[in-house]
Amino acid sequence: MEDRKTENDNEQEMLRGIQRGDAAAAQALYRSHVRYLSAIASRYIACDEDLRDVLQDCFLKIFSSIASFTYQGPGSLKGWMAKITLNETLKFIRKSGRLEFTELNRQDAEPTDEDPDTEDIPTDAIYRMIRELPDGYRTIFNLHVVEGKKHKEIARLLHIAESTSASQFHRAKAMLADKLKQYRQHQSQSI
Repeated sequence: MEDRKTENDNEQEMLRGIQRGDAAAAQALYRSHVRYLSAIASRYIACDEDLRDVLQDCFLKIFSSIASFTYQGPGSLKGWMAKITLNETLKFIRKSGRLEFTELNRQDAEPTDEDPDTEDIPTDAIYRMIRELPDGYRTIFNLHVVEGKKHKEIARLLHIAESTSASQFHRAKAMLADKLKQYRQHQSQSI
């Protein structure tokens, strides 16, 4: 309980410092959250240079909007910054024109609803496979699986049809299942 109170006090003090224009407080906020926010953006953006640009935009937005932020307890600041990061990342993806979607052929039209079995696959390998998905697939996959968004909300966020979100998600799952199968085959041949 004491640690939570100290964390709460530290966050509030850091916020007050930033709102007063304290550069050290702003630097502390940056250092304490840059890795977390980078992880969010890197789920959607594979190019490191683009990732740096998006993170810069995220922190500019965070620091320019922090005066309007209302602290609501531990985690509220982190959640608020995560939301800004996700929105700025999606804005970058939409503007860059990288959301290319593939029309499904007849055999892909009836995708399985089963989730790929990932139990025996290392987390870093799964993460790499997801990052290798085409931009549109990766974006929809992450929004649906990681962020827990419904296809209706994804459609609204990306300015696409709900059916496009659902079909591209199923195609992403199929591609990921193929990647998992190839990984297992490679691993069994290495033994």
